[in-house]
Amino acid sequence: LPHRSFHSSTTTTTTGARRYFSSKPTGANSSKTMTAAAAENEDMKEGASSTSTTTRPTSVSEPNKVKGFMLYERSSIPYRDAKERSKDWLEVYTEPDAQMLNTQSSRCMECGVPFCHTQNSGCPLSNKIPEWNDLVFKNQWEEAYHRLTDTNNFPEFTGRVCPAPCEGACVLGITEDPVTIKNIECTIIDTAFENGWVKPERPSQRTGKRIAVVGSGPAGLAAADQLNKAGHTVTVFERADRVGGLLMYGIPNMKLDKTEVVDRRIKLMEESGIEFVTGTSVVGEAEFQKVANDEKAAKQVIGAETMASVHDAVILTTGATIPRDLSVTGRNLKGIHYAMDFLTPNTKSYLDSNLKDGNYISAKGKHVVVIGGGDTGTDCIGTSVRHGALSVTNLELLPLPPDTRAEDNPWPQWPRIMRVDYGHEEAAVAYGKEPREYSKLTKEFIGDKGKITGVKVVDVHWAKNDDGKYEMREVQGSEKVLPCDLCLLSMGYKGPASGLYEMEEDARGNFMAQWGDFSTSVEKVFAAGDCRRGQSTVVWAISEGRQCAREVDRYLMGSTSLP
Repeated sequence: LPHRSFHSSTTTTTTGARRYFSSKPTGANSSKTMTAAAAENEDMKEGASSTSTTTRPTSVSEPNKVKGFMLYERSSIPYRDAKERSKDWLEVYTEPDAQMLNTQSSRCMECGVPFCHTQNSGCPLSNKIPEWNDLVFKNQWEEAYHRLTDTNNFPEFTGRVCPAPCEGACVLGITEDPVTIKNIECTIIDTAFENGWVKPERPSQRTGKRIAVVGSGPAGLAAADQLNKAGHTVTVFERADRVGGLLMYGIPNMKLDKTEVVDRRIKLMEESGIEFVTGTSVVGEAEFQKVANDEKAAKQVIGAETMASVHDAVILTTGATIPRDLSVTGRNLKGIHYAMDFLTPNTKSYLDSNLKDGNYISAKGKHVVVIGGGDTGTDCIGTSVRHGALSVTNLELLPLPPDTRAEDNPWPQWPRIMRVDYGHEEAAVAYGKEPREYSKLTKEFIGDKGKITGVKVVDVHWAKNDDGKYEMREVQGSEKVLPCDLCLLSMGYKGPASGLYEMEEDARGNFMAQWGDFSTSVEKVFAAGDCRRGQSTVVWAISEGRQCAREVDRYLMGSTSLP
């Protein structure tokens, strides 16, 4: 039976207007269960249409695949209770129910043109979603695993932290809530691990080509995995003390378990023949020469040119690591930190000592203000709640999103709607109110004796100008000061740190490398992931790593058999 899966933050409501991709978590006991025959009789009376939302079950013993999308309601695997899960750092997800997943997979219509796996609107990996949905419906889990990993090296990562653009592009989503693709994906891979189907893949022979991958985030890991399968000898360089990059230290443990999920995959890759070198920074050659004679320092760095000289190809997957700053009065006050300077030490301290060493920024007993949303902002909220913050407020510059798609946000675009993720729910339970405040512009940081004590904000109104473009206008008389002892800046990233090679960059400061080619202006140096495309998602990073690997293989061998 399936072991563990992810509660997609996109579930359905069963009363009132359909929300399409609503994010209110499904209650643990909310699933409606009946036999398939009873479901069909109930829902097909007098030609009942897909607008019925109160009578259709979410789980049946023998689902009807032909009519599943009409007969059954969407239901996601729920999170653990918010009050209980916020007391620990374990994954927030509950155990999946095999019958419910079997029913949910029957909702997949096996469309003639499945937009869910088209790269521009759906899955960047072009996962064969209808195929493994059908295999899950047939309880052919091992075959579903093989079909899933045809296109995705790490479904245990995407099944937990991907925003699921596939669900936004699901054809059923035109008139219904989409299929719970992400739940099914994660359960497939977790079932595969539990049953021992996931094994190391050592190539039968080596090509003699050596490749260096700089950065062990999702793009670097995907590139390394693919190139190792092609028979090349791959070494991955990581400046941190643990492998995984963003996966290890950028995403908190309650979203992605480091030991049971990330380290498990890294061990498999090592057993497949990939070498990982941690605690080593790749720097520009000039910087390396400054420490070359220092025996201790020289062990912790390697010059980019030196590395290139002993490898047949170099792939840069360093991510977008330069955070956006907020240049307002009071920015120099103590207690203002970038989000990653808060999240990374917390995860490291948790892994090193279960937070007993104190080597992290604590939110305990503090009024926390998180500026900026997205996944990183949510992670800051969830972490602060677990620390025991007095309050948590999340400031969003943009207005409150609608509950359903707006007219200018049609399918199959990503639905820009109101969602409630794990951190938002936890904060609401802990403090009795929704943590997010929308249309708020930060004007000034207030301090006392060099430490932050408050954040001055003003309401803004978004309206179209004469050119039809939205512009922001401050609302007079709306200024207020929020109490704040710890302010976390979560406003995204500008691009990668430069200086490794003298290479061309694009207008945004990313490494210049054309999509589909991935080669930079420096001979035999390639780039993939966020350092090439800009800040993005884990699933896009894996996609870029895979495609870059194909082009590196072609560069080295003259042709390639990699997908």
